[in-house]
Amino acid sequence: MDISGLPGVDVVNDSPRPVFSLITEMTFVGETAPHHHAKAQLMYVVSGVLTVRAAGGIWTVPPRCALWIPGGVSHAGRMAGHIKIGSLYIDPALAAPLGRDCGILFVQPLLRELILRFDTEAPPMAMDPAREARLLAVLLDELVAAPLEPIHLPMPDDRRLRRLTEAMIENPGLRCTIDEWGARVGASNRTLSRLFQRETGMSFLRWRQQLHVGLALQRLAQGEQVTTIAGDLGYESVSAFITMFRRMLGTTPARYFGRDGNDGAAEATSHAVNVVRLRR
Repeated sequence: MDISGLPGVDVVNDSPRPVFSLITEMTFVGETAPHHHAKAQLMYVVSGVLTVRAAGGIWTVPPRCALWIPGGVSHAGRMAGHIKIGSLYIDPALAAPLGRDCGILFVQPLLRELILRFDTEAPPMAMDPAREARLLAVLLDELVAAPLEPIHLPMPDDRRLRRLTEAMIENPGLRCTIDEWGARVGASNRTLSRLFQRETGMSFLRWRQQLHVGLALQRLAQGEQVTTIAGDLGYESVSAFITMFRRMLGTTPARYFGRDGNDGAAEATSHAVNVVRLRR
C-alpha cells in the first residue's frame, strides 16, 4: 500500500541534491509497498513509532531514534496512528563510508538539527557552498558517531523457524516453551536452539523478548497502559514485564518515552552494554 504524502522512489532518485531531507507528518494505519532507492536513507522518527521490514529482519524505531537504510536495500514501513518522520537521503558516494548494514541509532540533538536543516521544504539555506559543505561534513561525522540501539528482530530462513516466529508474531501472548514449539513444527529442543542461535544470533528466549520489546514500544507510543500490554504479552505481572523491558533497553517503559520528565531514550542508550558504531 502506498501512503499519500510520502516521497516516491522517482522523487528521491531524481533529486539533484546529494543530501536532502523530507519531513512527513500523518495519521495512518497500514504499510508501504516494498521499495528501494539508490540513495541511502535515514528514517528519523520525531514522534510515534515506525516498524520496518528490511535486510531480513524487523526494525522497531521509537521516537528520537532513526533507522539507517543503505542504498539499494528493499524495505517496507508499517505505521499505526499519528507519526512524524524526517527522512534524510544521502548520495551513494557520500554514504559509502557509513556502512552497508541497517541499524537503529539514537539521534542526538545536533544530528536532529542537521536533519531538519537539510529539509527541502524549509526556507532556502542562506549560505555559500563552502558553508554547506562544512555542515555536510559535520552531519556525516555525527552519523558515524551515533550509538546504535538494540531494537532489531532478525528473521530466520529455516522453514521450521519461520513457522515458529511467524506464529509468535501473530500471537505474541503465547507462552509456549521451546519444547512445545518443537512439537508443533517438528524439531527437537536441541535443533531449535541451535537454529535460533545460528540464524538469528540470539537464543529462543532472547528473540521472544526482543519481539515483546518491539511490540511494546509500538503500543506505548500510542498511549496504551503498561498493565494492558504486559497482560496481552503473557506476563504474569506488570513488574515482570518492566524487569524484562529494563534489562533489554536499560530503563523503564515510562522513562524511555520521557513521561516522567526525563530523557528516557538517552538513558537507555547510556545503559547499553554493547554500544557499537555505525561504521562497519
